[in-house]
Amino acid sequence: MPGSFVTEIEAALSRQNKMLWSFWEFVCVFAGFGCLAEGVRGGYGMSMFAAQQTPPDPCYDENSSPRRCIPDFVNSAFGKEVKVSSTCGNPPSRYCVVTEKGDERFRNCHICDAMDPKKAHPPTYLTDLNNPHNLTCWQSENYIQYPQNVTLTLSLGKKFEVTYVSLQFCSPRPESMVIYKSMDYGKSWVPFQFYSTQCRKMYNKPNKAVITKQNEQEAICTDSHTDMHPFTGGLIAFSTLDGRPSAHDFDNSPVLQDWVTATDIKVAFSRLHTLGDENEDDSELARESYYYAVSDLQVGGRCKCNGHASRCIKDRDGNLVCDCKHNTAGPECDRCKPFHYDRPWQRATARESNECVACNCNLHARRCRFNMELFKLSGRKSGGVCLNCRHNTAGRHCHYCKEGYYRDMTKPITHRKACKEIPVVPPTTAASSTEESADCDSYCKASKGKLKINMKKYCKKDYAVQAHILKAEKAGEWWKFTVNIISVYKQGVKRIRRGDQFLWVRSKDVACKCPKIKTGKKYLLLGNDEDSPDQNGVVANKTSLVIQWRDTWARRLRKFQQREKKGKCKKA
Repeated sequence: MPGSFVTEIEAALSRQNKMLWSFWEFVCVFAGFGCLAEGVRGGYGMSMFAAQQTPPDPCYDENSSPRRCIPDFVNSAFGKEVKVSSTCGNPPSRYCVVTEKGDERFRNCHICDAMDPKKAHPPTYLTDLNNPHNLTCWQSENYIQYPQNVTLTLSLGKKFEVTYVSLQFCSPRPESMVIYKSMDYGKSWVPFQFYSTQCRKMYNKPNKAVITKQNEQEAICTDSHTDMHPFTGGLIAFSTLDGRPSAHDFDNSPVLQDWVTATDIKVAFSRLHTLGDENEDDSELARESYYYAVSDLQVGGRCKCNGHASRCIKDRDGNLVCDCKHNTAGPECDRCKPFHYDRPWQRATARESNECVACNCNLHARRCRFNMELFKLSGRKSGGVCLNCRHNTAGRHCHYCKEGYYRDMTKPITHRKACKEIPVVPPTTAASSTEESADCDSYCKASKGKLKINMKKYCKKDYAVQAHILKAEKAGEWWKFTVNIISVYKQGVKRIRRGDQFLWVRSKDVACKCPKIKTGKKYLLLGNDEDSPDQNGVVANKTSLVIQWRDTWARRLRKFQQREKKGKCKKA
């Protein structure tokens, strides 16, 4: 860690007697997190700037548009339990405080007794209110030396984005120590920072390694904490982002976002700093003078909510969770809440709120899923697919009627009765005239033969569409079919578009079953432009190609489309 960081922090601490600054307030500003502008807190819910006015919901602007929001900067260690591997006083033991005057050292000895509140040094003192006028210190047993460790373990309760870890000592600072973090509630640990005067010997690490973009997520080892050796009151302060090249672009650095994330912090004191006293004649007195003692352990940072919450709250089980907005969910607002899967979850940034978007199911479905392929095909705008469409609807958006039902055009598609059941008697039974039936063979001769699709047939027709036959009714010399155009491969002069419209077929063609059409089925229709009784409708006749739809044809028809655009139809 650069020496300037600790120097500035110690300067801030020297002003602490005025009760205007504490370490974690200063480091928040020093690290560039803008904490004072948003209200720095010394413990959860204790704002030092509570008088400042804040918007009703920081996650939305004055126009109710979503924007990035983040919880307040806090000392997340405040008031929390710290588990320690060693504490003096059980049984009672003597310890000595060393002071220095000129070239002489003086020892003032005391008793540590865990059963006497006035003489005890429990781990609760690590995270209580740090008052320089009434200093309370946790203290380990005497002279626990390498290879034995003394550890302090703190659970933060959920994932935090940690800005700094600091320890204020009542004893000399350790000669060697490590700060660890866990991202899985203590199941596994990775180092945050090493401190030692012998980095290679103690931790097999080079001293003061250079941090580059290639090793931004690696712990380094430094001896900067031992530049000065006060007998009491020394500080070790680790900034998680100081010197990391991508810190200025934190929003766009998943590596650093992961690097600062922690659920637990552990400090391991590996080696005491004895300053050569172990060679003194009175070794017992020297041993009583060396132990680890810390007055304040602080972990500064923010509750991790990925830009989708402005605060953390306790859930019903007493667990700390983000108060998620922007249609997000999860302890860290790290996923979209149910039915909001129209685009993938993303962390909010200063520029984009990345709000989760509800699927469009026309009020006919309660569940949906995300499809990445559809999302890419839409230009990365929509990837939601509705599940279990109700009210007799079907399709990705529950936007047309399922087989056996037709669209009631008097009602919007969002209406629960937008789809009605089809009449039992199909129009193909309408041929009642014996005379008409008798000459159907000769009448339909032009359309006989195998129904195949190829480039030549595609080019000869004016339009080519996939249609779902919804409803049929007699209209004089015509049959009027209500159809849903699902896909358009060739538009014709009338510029056929997707959606519900009418298909007109002459009564003679229906009676002779050329073309053969049944309601409730899907067909590929290839026909020619012809005037219809309705200007918005299209016409099919005995020369039209009407084939029951197969999904395998979609790819072939798209190829025909592309060839037509290249002028291949003129050669067909």
